[in-house]
Amino acid sequence: MSNTEEGKAGEHLRPPTAKLDDKVLYEETTFSDPLPRGAATFSSATSDSDEDGDAFHKNPFLDPDVAEHWSNVYEKSTYECRAEFDRSFTWTEEEEKKLVRRLDWRVCLWACIMFFGLQVDRGNLVQAVSDNFLSDLHLNTNDYNFGNVIFLFSFLLAELPSQLVSKKIGPDRWIPMQITLWSIVAMSQCAIQGKKGFYATRSILGLLEGGFIPDIVLWLSYFYTSPELPIRLSYFWTTLSATTIVTSILAFALLHMRGVAGWAGWRWLFLIEGFITFLVGVASFFMMPASAVQTKAWYRPNGWFTEREVKIVVNRVLRDDPSKGDMHNRQAVTPRRLWNAAKDYDLWPLYAIGLVAYIPQSPVNTYITLTLKSVGFSTFNTNLLTIPSSAAHIITLLLITRLSEWTNERTLVSMLQPIWTLPCLIALRFWPGSLHQAWGTYALVSVLLSYPYCHAILVAWTSKNSNNVGARSVSAALYNMSVQLGNICANFIYRTDDKPLYHRGNRNLIIINLLSINLFLFTKAYYIWRNKQKARIWNALTPEQQREYKVNTKLEGSRRLDFRFAH
Repeated sequence: MSNTEEGKAGEHLRPPTAKLDDKVLYEETTFSDPLPRGAATFSSATSDSDEDGDAFHKNPFLDPDVAEHWSNVYEKSTYECRAEFDRSFTWTEEEEKKLVRRLDWRVCLWACIMFFGLQVDRGNLVQAVSDNFLSDLHLNTNDYNFGNVIFLFSFLLAELPSQLVSKKIGPDRWIPMQITLWSIVAMSQCAIQGKKGFYATRSILGLLEGGFIPDIVLWLSYFYTSPELPIRLSYFWTTLSATTIVTSILAFALLHMRGVAGWAGWRWLFLIEGFITFLVGVASFFMMPASAVQTKAWYRPNGWFTEREVKIVVNRVLRDDPSKGDMHNRQAVTPRRLWNAAKDYDLWPLYAIGLVAYIPQSPVNTYITLTLKSVGFSTFNTNLLTIPSSAAHIITLLLITRLSEWTNERTLVSMLQPIWTLPCLIALRFWPGSLHQAWGTYALVSVLLSYPYCHAILVAWTSKNSNNVGARSVSAALYNMSVQLGNICANFIYRTDDKPLYHRGNRNLIIINLLSINLFLFTKAYYIWRNKQKARIWNALTPEQQREYKVNTKLEGSRRLDFRFAH
């Protein structure tokens, strides 16, 4: 919706004498201490200073009009948890903390294990090329780049269709199917004989793995509140670096199998690591309940929660974001919802960041084993030398995500990523590099790859600013598609005629890094401007008009006048 249309949305409610002073939509209701969880005060969430709120301290359903509106929405959508919705239900803070810890062990931990399966099959090509994979198949670095592009392009094409399938049949069914199918393809890579087989398996893997990440984010959103999601996603992406450490050690052993049964070490690598992922895929059919009210099954007769705990899980999520119940978990996204979500231009700055922000680090990461071998390190030592930067990457990822939570700041904290990589790229641009400076090259590349990864913040940020289940499903896919587009572009930065130091490529990465910093600053300014624009219209309405708007407006997601963008 254009800014003009947004203004018109409130015009029919605005009296001629409306004042622009701030108004509180509902009177605050106070409770004596100790404060029951979910029963605390609620005031309008449209203040510029209150972007996130806190699930401990607000209950939008205390207003009967709001409660009735959302109750009708949940019934109409046949939301699977609607029977547990209770606007006056209360619980203690200690009860919720205990329950969240249980969710972390059963939901978040398994999400990390599934992501481990993804990263094993997505990332072991880097280890394979350290074992003469390219020379065995008569490939050069440009063929390697093109294979990565094929994978990423296929991954990108599958993002949105995968998300639509997941929303239709449920992520609890679709994700285990994805993992099992791609693990079979991953194992089949052990039989590759040349360029055609390399390209074919790259494409099929991309098609089957595409959409996995937004599918997982959708599933996690059924159990966690908006403030909790970034931290859980940081654990999720911590698995990426942890997987690199594990597979580097595993590759050290598996690549020593060169010659066993007449096979190269990289063939054993693909076969054994693919089988590990296959086991994860099969187990996932039994480890992923569809929702908090669907944890009981023939193999889990008692479920995960007591009746009271189920109500806590459901109501705390709905009080944090009532829109999470406007679709049920087996409901397809209609073409109209898809189009409305895709044309929501207020999310485009986040897609632009996703396109650009991860390019400066990608070529260095993709070529780390080739770079280290070119300066004299052996095949086996090369894989072990990737471990320190992966370990540091875990620490900086968790710290940057925690910093974002502590400061309630997304843009400036996320911008620490390109700020970290900029001096490293400048150094690489002018680094002489030689066999006599092998450890210097290693140190420089390792510091760069220890960067604070802002992806968890961006994914949760996109989810929050969507403000609608259908829009959230589409926006998660579109954001991830923009990231994959950036990864595709990154594969054209380092070229064969620029090896081994890639000075031209590093110069281009510096330019892209500077663009990334400016995109973060633009996004901050844009959301501040949009929030002020919305507040100006909203504050001109009387409390009665605001109440009428909240109950009767047909606008959804971020287009609502009473919604404020997080930044």
